[in-house]
Amino acid sequence: MTAIATDDALVTLSPRRRRVIKTLDIVGLIATLVTLLGAIIWAFPLYWGLITTLKVENDIVQPGIDLWPRRFSLEAYTHVLFNTKIGTWYINSLATALGTTFLVVFIGALSGYAISQLNFPGRRILWWLILASFMIPIPALIVNHYVLMANFKLINTWMGVILPQLIAPVTVIIYKQFFDSVPKEFREAAKIDGANELQLFFRLYLPMNWGITTALAIIAFIGAWNNFLWPFLAVTKEQAMNVTVGITQVTDAFGVKYARDLGAAMLAGLPVAIMYLIFQRRVTQAIMLTAGIKG
Repeated sequence: MTAIATDDALVTLSPRRRRVIKTLDIVGLIATLVTLLGAIIWAFPLYWGLITTLKVENDIVQPGIDLWPRRFSLEAYTHVLFNTKIGTWYINSLATALGTTFLVVFIGALSGYAISQLNFPGRRILWWLILASFMIPIPALIVNHYVLMANFKLINTWMGVILPQLIAPVTVIIYKQFFDSVPKEFREAAKIDGANELQLFFRLYLPMNWGITTALAIIAFIGAWNNFLWPFLAVTKEQAMNVTVGITQVTDAFGVKYARDLGAAMLAGLPVAIMYLIFQRRVTQAIMLTAGIKG
């Protein structure tokens, strides 16, 4: 019935409007094809890397392009899993990523609440400093971070990897905006019941923003897990490396082993890929929030 009604509606339209609708349909089809082509181009390196890990090393270096393995082999993965310290690297990455995530979210929430709801000297100045921090790229602070961590004797430690990653002004800004949107009546009613500031924060404001907290925690964890530059500089001992840095140690005395190198890279990115597939909606929400702030 709907299709018949639609056809009848098109018939009743003027020829000019019918041409416009057909043109829009063609434009939509072209846009869909272009998007599909872009997705294929984007995904091809991932496909190529995954297929390469399943090939025999001798087949990889042969001339020509093989979009499918001639002979399947799991030797790359077995070598990485049993002949490297990837288990230790996973533990280091998990510990530093979880520590960074917890501290970034907790500090950001407390700071956003304080700036949003409390009156204290220098509040406006602190807010403008947080906004101004976007003008300073994090890599520009690498030397300062390294000198500080070396003076504190935190090189080659989990804390030395975590502390410099706690600079996340976007978290403070997002929390501040959402705490500003909470109706004042809730705060006044809780104050009448005798709630102090910590109770207001943990029992009123934070529960109202669990969705935002979850989204920010996921995106902070993914960023901390994927971080390479600072862990590469702050850790020199192989047993203390994160997985993103440790996979650079998967080398061979007789030359480059492409399957092993790509296998290590696939295993390094596997936890983040699984997390993204499970929490895709929350990740998208966090990206939209941070993009809105930075835009």
